[in-house]
Amino acid sequence: MKTCPDAYHCPVEATIDIVGGKHKVLILWHLSKHGVLRFGELQRLMPQATPKMLTQQLRELEADGMLHRELYHQVPPKTEYSLTERGRSFTPVLNAMCVWGGSVLKEMSAEAGRKVVRKD
Repeated sequence: MKTCPDAYHCPVEATIDIVGGKHKVLILWHLSKHGVLRFGELQRLMPQATPKMLTQQLRELEADGMLHRELYHQVPPKTEYSLTERGRSFTPVLNAMCVWGGSVLKEMSAEAGRKVVRKD
């Protein structure tokens, strides 16, 4: 995220800069639903994300103040992630995205059903 608010042309640009990574929205979604997750749990919930990519996206979200990383110094080491207040404030946007995506999937399903040509 840019450090100067004047560097953005509009608020949407700032939003995209923060959550526009390949897996960031999904990370935020899972944390909003589960509260606290360990790295391995996030990996299982997001098998499409490589460990390297997941680590990078988590670090960027932490740097942007969207999530908190708690490191427990034990053997083996344990790291837990949770949303910060800023991250929790994004939850209504995630919920709206879920509703919108669900309605689009229903429309697509209905359209796919209509496109089936039956030859009786």
